[in-house]
Amino acid sequence: MIKIEISDSYSKKIIKFFKKHKDIYPQYKKTIELLQHNPHHPSLRIHKLQGKMDKFSSISINMKYRIVVDFIIIDEVIILVDIGSHDDVY
Repeated sequence: MIKIEISDSYSKKIIKFFKKHKDIYPQYKKTIELLQHNPHHPSLRIHKLQGKMDKFSSISINMKYRIVVDFIIIDEVIILVDIGSHDDVY
C-alpha cells in the first residue's frame, strides 16, 4: 500500500475546504483510499500538471474538485499538496 503524507499547507487548506464542502467528504475518502491501494486507477484521472506546476500531478475527487499531489511512487509515497476546484488550485 502507498503511504499518503500531508504537506503543512494542505492540512490547513483541507479544514477550510470541508467547512465549505461537507458533502464532498464521502467522495474524498473514497478517492484517498483508492489512491493508497491503486494510484494508477483510471477513475482517479491522474495527470501531470503543466507550467509552474509541472512537478506536480492532479487527481480528481469528482468532475469539479481535485487534489494536487507530489507523486513519488518510487519511494512508495504520495504527498498531498493542495485541494480545490480545477479552476482555483494554485
